[in-house]
Amino acid sequence: MQTFNAVKLAQYLLLPKVNEAQCMIDATAGTGRDTLFLAENSSSDSIIWAFDIQELAILKTQDLLNHHKVAPDKVNLVADSHASVASYVNSPIDVAMFNLGYLPNADHTITTHYQSTIEALQQILDLLCTGGLISVVTYPGHQEGYLEQQAVNELFKSLPSKLFTVGSWSMMNHSNQPPILYVVEKTRSEACESFASRQNKSNN
Repeated sequence: MQTFNAVKLAQYLLLPKVNEAQCMIDATAGTGRDTLFLAENSSSDSIIWAFDIQELAILKTQDLLNHHKVAPDKVNLVADSHASVASYVNSPIDVAMFNLGYLPNADHTITTHYQSTIEALQQILDLLCTGGLISVVTYPGHQEGYLEQQAVNELFKSLPSKLFTVGSWSMMNHSNQPPILYVVEKTRSEACESFASRQNKSNN
């Protein structure tokens, strides 16, 4: 029986930071498992923002939080794209989690897309505090997931090593393009302009 996977490993690696975090993001609420993980393993005064474009995902997440008696004022559920994260959150972010792809047992044509995922990551990278962590689980086994994984990989490869440390993990002996986990740590603060601003300038 398989006892660990990319999602469980992400939670394991982030857990120590979650324990002390004040502001956290679940960028893909889905069925609410990551949101619940953040809520149950953080202090009572921490704040969590959970995003999903599907109303069904928001309802599933709310039901799960209610079932586990999570304080209603601890989690802000946002029925909007994670690409809008900076419109809702202006505090330094300690932890952010992305579990990309489509909602299990729902319409598989409704999936995350690389454009909005990259926008969200750029915004969160700018808001990430020193010592903050981001986990991203990508699913390259379907067409949009492959494009998304490639875009995420290129973005993370471009991050300056003096500011960020990035690692990846996947099942080596699994076929059919298994999920890939990325973990990003911000090791020091930027001294000048934001990462997103520099990216825009380099593309012009």
